[in-house]
Amino acid sequence: MQILSILLAIGTPEILLIALAILLIFGGKKIPELMRGLGKGVNEFKKGMNDIEKEIKSEDKEDKKEEK
Repeated sequence: MQILSILLAIGTPEILLIALAILLIFGGKKIPELMRGLGKGVNEFKKGMNDIEKEIKSEDKEDKKEEK
């Protein structure tokens, strides 16, 4: 519960401080590469979720056909 209240207390100054720290740690040239990798990871996750949904729906359709 405390973690949630801490996350909700993050405002603009804190976000700017975190962004500055990331910029100092990784440098300006590495950040676009990191964001590209993050975007690819999110896309792969979404594709995996869609594949699972399609598989579940096709199994449901097959089960309904078998019942008839």
